[in-house]
Amino acid sequence: MAPEKLPRKIELVFFCTVAGSEPVREWLKALSEVERRAIGTNLLRAQSRWPVGMPLCRPMGKGLCEVRTDLPGNRTARVLICLYRGCLVAPHGFIKKTRAAPDDDLTLARRRQKELEQ
Repeated sequence: MAPEKLPRKIELVFFCTVAGSEPVREWLKALSEVERRAIGTNLLRAQSRWPVGMPLCRPMGKGLCEVRTDLPGNRTARVLICLYRGCLVAPHGFIKKTRAAPDDDLTLARRRQKELEQ
């Protein structure tokens, strides 16, 4: 009997600015350990099952998806990701405070997504 083939986990990297900072990593470090662990678990699920749909990931258009995480205290985190050169890249993350994703957050993620492609 042949051994089962394990699904390939796609690499996830944090967007890095020209100055060398990683905004999503810095944002995650500012959160509590419980929140970081919950977000990390969902990012790992997205990596292992890519492409994945709702309720974990929602397409946001133009190649951008949000990884959705419910946090303690009735809060919700979103990490925006895109596929670039065979890797998932996380250009932006935020705590969601309104029903719709804020335009500023989407604009920032899309600007960083374009920077990758240049």
